[in-house]
Amino acid sequence: MVSVRQRPPMSARALSPNLPQRLLDNRHFGELAATHPYEGIVTTDGRLEGLFPLKATGAPTEALLTAAHDLLGTLDPTAASAATFAVDSPEWRKWSNVHPFMLRHGALIEDLDPVQRERALALVTSALSESGSRVMCDVMHLNETLRELTGSDEEYGEWLYWLSLMGTPSTSEPWGFQLDGHHMNLNCLCLGDQLVLSPWFLGSEPTCAEAGKYAGTRVFAEEEAAALQLAQSLSAEQRGRAVVSEATPLEVFGVAFKDNLTLDYEGLAFGELTPSQQERLVELISIYLGRIRPEHAAVKLGEVREHLEATYFSWRGGLEDDSAFYFRIHSPVVLIEFDHLAGIAFDNDTPTRDHIHTVVRTPNGNDYGQDLLRQHYAEAHAPR
Repeated sequence: MVSVRQRPPMSARALSPNLPQRLLDNRHFGELAATHPYEGIVTTDGRLEGLFPLKATGAPTEALLTAAHDLLGTLDPTAASAATFAVDSPEWRKWSNVHPFMLRHGALIEDLDPVQRERALALVTSALSESGSRVMCDVMHLNETLRELTGSDEEYGEWLYWLSLMGTPSTSEPWGFQLDGHHMNLNCLCLGDQLVLSPWFLGSEPTCAEAGKYAGTRVFAEEEAAALQLAQSLSAEQRGRAVVSEATPLEVFGVAFKDNLTLDYEGLAFGELTPSQQERLVELISIYLGRIRPEHAAVKLGEVREHLEATYFSWRGGLEDDSAFYFRIHSPVVLIEFDHLAGIAFDNDTPTRDHIHTVVRTPNGNDYGQDLLRQHYAEAHAPR
């Protein structure tokens, strides 16, 4: 493993006087972006409408509701008020992956007592499958590994994450939660039995703990291997269309504060893949969607299947077994990105597999369940 960069520490708990100008600029950009009307991620052809109807899914949400009430039952009124925001709050859009203090809000999990902490995590995992819960915990564990490697208690740690409740937990009105911190940014909206988990940004540096409290922990190996196998299976002609650059981007495109991103399709269309390659692509998508609680994962995968013919797969970077690379899966209803990056905490200036960012977004206006919210307010709260 490469060495750790030597630089002044930055606080993850409070505004730091040591923030470099680029991070001050980033924070200002985030504050400004949250004031702009939400449109969602679209192509240059504009936003597609009617993709996310209000409907009954038959997938249960009682566990989320119970977990939310259990958590609130442990908080005094002042703490509950500080952790709760309106369901249409701009705080939804103020999540940030970076490690120092940016725009954090809600309850800092580190400050909760053991019972409160357990119930906070139970709320988040109530929206997730076993694999989703595992990757969430592993990312947090590797943030502890990074604290051990750097010695920076101010910047990193297992519990430096903020949980916010959005709205009032209800069976009929929209509500949700947000988990926000370094390499873990999960947004969940619940409306009736509909569930939206996006944006969901994940990352890690390192991606494997070689020693320490969580030695042996590794993240993102499954999707890394599945994507490379798919890319390596492409013919020379297919690669000519799928590989859009030999260099990886500096960051995934759907990062924080890019809620209104214009992003066009690129690479190979689903129909240009062979049947076996199409199966591999669906399996890769399923790794990501399979992190949602199973009943709702099935609903989302069904939604994705309806738009497979409008789904594209693209690649940047190398195709060797040890290459650094970026891939994108993009359809009208899902955007998945994965990127190997250069070091931030580690002292390497070229991308390696020691630092990964990956994100799931819902294009065409339904990140944070915003399109569902829009329709709900139009139908349920219209003047009579």
